Amino acid sequence: MIIDLPSTTSATINKTMVDLRERGGTVALGRVLTLVIVTEESGSEAPIEAANAASFEHPCRVIVVAQGTRRGAPRMDAQIRVGGDAGASEVIVLRLFGAMAEQGASVVIPLLLADAPVVSWWPHSAPDDPAHDPIGELAQRRITDAAAAKRPLAALRSRRGVHQPGDTDLAWTRITTWRGLLAAALDQPPHDKVLAAVVSGAPDSASTDLLAGWLALQLKCPVQRTLKGKAGSGMYSVLLERRSGTIRLERPDRQTATLTMEHQPQRSLALPRRSLRDCLSEELRRLDDDEVYAAVLTKGLDLVSVKGSADRPSDRTSAVPRVGADADTESTRPAASTRRAVSTGRAVSTGRAVSAGRAASIDGAPQNGSMRKKGRPQTAASNTGDDR
Repeated sequence: MIIDLPSTTSATINKTMVDLRERGGTVALGRVLTLVIVTEESGSEAPIEAANAASFEHPCRVIVVAQGTRRGAPRMDAQIRVGGDAGASEVIVLRLFGAMAEQGASVVIPLLLADAPVVSWWPHSAPDDPAHDPIGELAQRRITDAAAAKRPLAALRSRRGVHQPGDTDLAWTRITTWRGLLAAALDQPPHDKVLAAVVSGAPDSASTDLLAGWLALQLKCPVQRTLKGKAGSGMYSVLLERRSGTIRLERPDRQTATLTMEHQPQRSLALPRRSLRDCLSEELRRLDDDEVYAAVLTKGLDLVSVKGSADRPSDRTSAVPRVGADADTESTRPAASTRRAVSTGRAVSTGRAVSAGRAASIDGAPQNGSMRKKGRPQTAASNTGDDR
């Protein structure tokens, strides 16, 4: 059932809700929270569909603040959706025009459920400081989505300085399955320490940055974030280097990932991009602070080194940071042909004696009894994905 209320007020909306409940019990009272969605008028339907689907797990009242044009006289058009058009929730769509478009909090407050927590969600562009936004101040939890911003990485890093307990981002929620698979792989023997890690993803993938920061924070090892693919292609591979071998998790397509470990058969795992409904449902399961996300955002991102370029063929593979004796390779040592021996009476280089008063330079051989170690840095394979 959909009821339109053009040019209305919050009091009229509340009265209509009460009438619906008294006449036919259409609107149930078993709501666990109020979800406030702040969006533009043209992009309101997709978030509403996700909220309706999530409401079967979290019955709630959904209030959509759809900001229309700022021109013209101030006006609020409302729409009430119940029954089959609202899932297990009740949806109130508020379309604000004129000066009222900036007064979303004022029209939302009378419609909040009494004694129920409030969650605010910006599915598209979010305020610079969600916790101090008028609607954000009403909520215990504030959900943003860096992937929906014009510059996802800039949007993610801009929130580091203004992060408050209760803030979270769907870019973090999208990597829950990646984190679970990597943790399960490390739980299997041998339980060697991870020496280095490489996380590969598109240049604009905020999820890739967060996963790299999480690994750096938890494993306390060098983590390299490589830029691969075109913008929008998302996150697609993780490589963990251990003395006993390499753990490689890569997704060759948008649905299935391959997990490769030393002395074990290769495994195929379901790893599709998480839907908006799944991400929203996960965030609504907890109303307390996400301390892990806060630590990754404020501390973990600083521990990650970035290397590679999406538009340079030479960067399609990137070396894994190596530690220990194997880190010294031939490419890091001076060439033998560049060494010059100068002596005043005795030989200083094998294969070349220099008499007093003479200096000479030739291509010398390595000294007797010494051998030069050669090592090849391993590379992280890359495959396209779409986690952003």
